[in-house]
Amino acid sequence: MNHFKLNRFSRLNAICRSLYKLYAPDELKHRRNVDQVKLSDSSILALLIWQAEIGIESQRRFCSFFVGLSHSRFNRRARMLLPLIRCIRQAWNQEVNTTGELLIIDIPVPLCQPVGNYRVKIFRGIADIGYKATKKIYYYGFKVHAIVSDDGYLLDYAVTKASVHDSKETVELMANAHPSSRYLLGDEGYLGRNLASKLKSKGYVLWTPYRRNMQGVKRHNDHQLMAIRRTIESDFSLLSYYNAENNRARSMAGFAQRLEVAILAYNMAYWLERFN
Repeated sequence: MNHFKLNRFSRLNAICRSLYKLYAPDELKHRRNVDQVKLSDSSILALLIWQAEIGIESQRRFCSFFVGLSHSRFNRRARMLLPLIRCIRQAWNQEVNTTGELLIIDIPVPLCQPVGNYRVKIFRGIADIGYKATKKIYYYGFKVHAIVSDDGYLLDYAVTKASVHDSKETVELMANAHPSSRYLLGDEGYLGRNLASKLKSKGYVLWTPYRRNMQGVKRHNDHQLMAIRRTIESDFSLLSYYNAENNRARSMAGFAQRLEVAILAYNMAYWLERFN
């Protein structure tokens, strides 16, 4: 481990110790034999975030190189931290500025290469086949629907089968996130009167660009709003850097934990960039 990486992990470990003291539930802090563990919970959290930052997808490989714990034990300790990670995200949501526009963005999470779409057995009955428009391919897996602030902070998300239409989770996500902003930007996948009317009844205004063949497209397609969306989508693509799209978990608990870690690492980078 070189000097730069050691300093980075030391700083990350210090941040995680503070987060643990502030947000860890009592049942996690005061569980039986917690004082006898070789690595503290905050160090496990720091290692999880560091794994996401350096881009090692395989937790087994990460454990063999850096951790000094057995892979199975590290996995168990990591899953125990899922309530803590969610508490941190919810607490940060209260601090972030959401007075600007909000965006609804979806992230495909394929579980295998397209050639294996009809043969793969993992998560059968939970995942299914959907279409990835950016690469024009069908994939087997999940889709993550996320509410993002106009400066790139991820407020809330929901995971569905890959085939679920983008618009189906939007109303519930907005209700759960309770943003102060009333203005929501979507892409062409969110076009439709039903969704717009449902959001309007909740007090939200949905703007989506018209397709090129739709009437009034030049007047409706506000270039400034479209530029905001493109910029945030570009920033938000950094989430894939933290392995959000390459989730190698083989259980739903593991899948949820790895996705939450990727989002925590992404949102932590947001806070560090703005407040250092």
